[in-house]
Amino acid sequence: MALVLHATRNKNVYKALIVAEYTGVTIELAPNFEMGVSNKTPEFIKMNPIGKIPVLETPDGPVFESNAIARYVCRLKADNPLYGSSLIDYAHIEQWIDFSSLEIDANLIYWFKLRTGRLVYLPPAEEAAIAALKRALGALNVHLSSNTFLVGHSVTLADIIATCNLYMGFAHLMPKSFTSEFPHVERYFWTMVNQPNFKKVLGEVKQTESVLPVQAAKKPAHPKEAAKPKPKEEPKKKEAPKEPKAEAAEEEAPKPKPKNPLDLLPPSKMILDDWKRLYSNTKTNFREVAIKGFWDMYDPEGYSLWFCDYKYNDENTVSFVTLNKVGGFLQRMDLARKYAFGKMLVIGSEAPFKVKGLWLFRGQEIPQFVMDECYDMELYEWTKVDLSDEAQKERVNQMIEDQEPFEGEALLDAKCFK
Repeated sequence: MALVLHATRNKNVYKALIVAEYTGVTIELAPNFEMGVSNKTPEFIKMNPIGKIPVLETPDGPVFESNAIARYVCRLKADNPLYGSSLIDYAHIEQWIDFSSLEIDANLIYWFKLRTGRLVYLPPAEEAAIAALKRALGALNVHLSSNTFLVGHSVTLADIIATCNLYMGFAHLMPKSFTSEFPHVERYFWTMVNQPNFKKVLGEVKQTESVLPVQAAKKPAHPKEAAKPKPKEEPKKKEAPKEPKAEAAEEEAPKPKPKNPLDLLPPSKMILDDWKRLYSNTKTNFREVAIKGFWDMYDPEGYSLWFCDYKYNDENTVSFVTLNKVGGFLQRMDLARKYAFGKMLVIGSEAPFKVKGLWLFRGQEIPQFVMDECYDMELYEWTKVDLSDEAQKERVNQMIEDQEPFEGEALLDAKCFK
């Protein structure tokens, strides 16, 4: 009986196929395998009770879990050099298999699920996954700075599994701007995927140019219930018509929507939309036109200005994650669009990046409904601008203008809420 691999082609399947190329073993892919259909059949469930792929069908029975399958195929050849030449080689190979699975693959999969909607996207969860991944890649980078392969001086099972685990990251999540921080990992990955036996399975590998965009979380499909037979309708007895009750006939008048407390404040001479229009339409001489116009319009009795500083800048180690974090904050501030204007600056030419902002709010305090409904607010330190301090007033001008350098540092990006 030939070895039959039940699965669609993916990085977990590639492990066994690459090992087979090195070992001289023939593995056939199950014909017409369809994910979500073939793996739900009673025959498949007998091979893997939870219906996951891949599953290898062997003369001695089925094997599931991709690393176990790769080990099995490796063992089909006595004294296979993929398992090293000594007991310590074997231990180190197992060590790096576990490391790449638990520290690299697990974090890549979690990041991938957040991005593809298989999990609800939460920026703090993504940041934690990326931080853990970068920690692992950093450790791997140190090891590879003085080693061509993970163990010894030739390809082993550890290299095959580690490269397949890295494959999803390079293909979908980690552009050059991300991996350039780990040059030895880069060199290692491209060396591996261009080995002849790897190339037979993987083909030409290309690195993604950008991280996968965030997709909305997918709602689980609920199986439709079988249609129930309708009971036979018995002929209804005619009843004397009842007079409608007066109270039932009368519809309740809709209750007026409660006003936002900010709408009850005394009128302000500052028309926020006029300022937003001036800001958007000023393309040249920004200081002379827009900044001057702002202070001419500004009403210190009807509005207040606030600086905000992100509390956890040391976590801002990945540029696009930091930018996404700020973008998400501005989206969640949409509830305050009628009452606010904001500028958010992402500062620095290298990690960790600083996030600082300037906000104009209706009233003398930050609106309570914003504090209650936008969870990002508590991630920032908020300081009311003292307009009697000329230095603070100039800082307001610089933030509105996106002045660069800002406080001695380059701007990575500037975003406006208007």
